[in-house]
Amino acid sequence: MSGVVRVARFEEAGRPFHALLEDDGSIRPVPGDPWNGLGTPGPPRPVAGLTWLTPCSPSKIVCVGRNYHAHIAELKHEVPQEPLLFLKPPSALLPTGGVIRLPSLSRRVDYEGELGVVIGRPARRVPQGRALEHVLGLTCVNDVTARDLQERDGQWTRAKGFDTFAPVGPCLVLGLDPSTLRVETFVNGERRQSAPVSQMIFGLARLISDISMAMTLLPGDLISTGTPDGVGPLQDGDEVTVSIEGIGRLSNPVAAEEP
Repeated sequence: MSGVVRVARFEEAGRPFHALLEDDGSIRPVPGDPWNGLGTPGPPRPVAGLTWLTPCSPSKIVCVGRNYHAHIAELKHEVPQEPLLFLKPPSALLPTGGVIRLPSLSRRVDYEGELGVVIGRPARRVPQGRALEHVLGLTCVNDVTARDLQERDGQWTRAKGFDTFAPVGPCLVLGLDPSTLRVETFVNGERRQSAPVSQMIFGLARLISDISMAMTLLPGDLISTGTPDGVGPLQDGDEVTVSIEGIGRLSNPVAAEEP
């Protein structure tokens, strides 16, 4: 299958499955996982009645901090000499439409819109010149962060790892050129972030290569590539959307943590 392909993941009657997203809004289910090949799509069917899932179910979510100069400046941090990596647990995953829960432990929770990269085949000690061969596709990510806990802890595991703090979606796009993309974030319809991916300090090939020197990236693993400037707090009742043209809109309501 050639050209740009959009693949989403759904659940029906407790069964998850992947499907191609068609231009008319219908879907065509595909067998298995996209990193094993899309196979022969089934007949078109409507999305109505299906539950959206995250487009991948990674063994790990590898995130990159401080990867845009303007974001570093707004938080008054130093520019890293190499990619600054941290992990989010898979338990933080949230699909488009899912509710971001504001934990009672934090007084400030920020949105961070980012480009996500999903791995298509194992990557271990990959040179930069071959790194992009391991990419399956691209998606939108919101690296939700408890900013006060991040500053208090000195390391980022708790601040980044709460349940619902890794919205991903709405779909996975194969065959899209990342160099032309722009990451935008909206809160209640107001644009808060907007920057081209080309402004990243460390590009996709460098990120994949560096990460693979430390850990093996497996099919379905997710890399969140860093956020541009314009981050800010979320409040109970907000709606936050990460938008990347060519991929789609990852939208999530925000609510206080349930007792």
